[in-house]
Amino acid sequence: MQWLRSPRLWVAALALVAMVLLPLWVSEYVLGVLTIAYYFGVFAMSWDLLFGYAGEVNFGPTFLIGIGAYVSGMLNIYTSVPMVLCIAAGAVAAVIAGVLLALPALRLRGAYFGLVTLVSVLILQTVIVLFASYTGGEIGFSVPSILSIDSGVNYYYALAFMVVSGMVLLAVARSPMGLILQATGQDPLGAQALGFNVTKHKLAAFCLSALFSGLAGALTIFYLGSVSVNTVVDLAVTVQIIIAAVLGGRRTIVGGALGAIFLIVAAEYLRPIGELSNLVVAAFALIVLLFIPDGFLGLFPRREARS
Repeated sequence: MQWLRSPRLWVAALALVAMVLLPLWVSEYVLGVLTIAYYFGVFAMSWDLLFGYAGEVNFGPTFLIGIGAYVSGMLNIYTSVPMVLCIAAGAVAAVIAGVLLALPALRLRGAYFGLVTLVSVLILQTVIVLFASYTGGEIGFSVPSILSIDSGVNYYYALAFMVVSGMVLLAVARSPMGLILQATGQDPLGAQALGFNVTKHKLAAFCLSALFSGLAGALTIFYLGSVSVNTVVDLAVTVQIIIAAVLGGRRTIVGGALGAIFLIVAAEYLRPIGELSNLVVAAFALIVLLFIPDGFLGLFPRREARS
């Protein structure tokens, strides 16, 4: 029962209880901000699985998010497919796109892999603009279906999705597969010498990351009621996701959600000061990264690390 003594576990449990009870005393506006933050939390957790454990720097998480969002949104507009199936199709499309991208990209190492994923985002942006008659171009389009008109319901959808996604990703990270990913991330040649199929495990991690990224992208647009380049594909979104994952704590999964919630809430709280809000949030993030390299969760050391 050693895990019951973990400070991180009790902090997470108390935080979850607080989040469940939050709609009882906050406004709909606050719930709306947190709803977006929870979806961004899934983006960051999915990214952390690939970077934190497999050691691959993915500069293109919005490629997978954008595929999931646009495929589900366009299906919703141009077909009579139910919204649930549109969301599922978006997730499947993200996984397929992830495989097509990862198969050649995983042959590369270090910065080259990151550049390939970055270029994939630029290509997707170009395709969206070129086929503006279908995609709405840079402006995007509205989707006829939405998850709910009730802010509380939308909040609980996002919270449940974030919690379930975090549990699945954390279970994978702590499984034998996660240990192999860590080994391949730290010493790929050594892991290969031990008989592990490095490429296969990294591809599996990429597919799992793509699945949750695509799902989160699809759910986000059906919450917002619209999809556009700025909301799901823009490079600024990529930067937010990466900062959130590292800020919360690399190789923790849960830290990605914590970092995303902090960034979204802080940016919204500081909105009255205009463009200075971005400077303040960026400066704070830089300070944390410089002086607390393990992120927010580094303030709560693992119990097992002491034994």
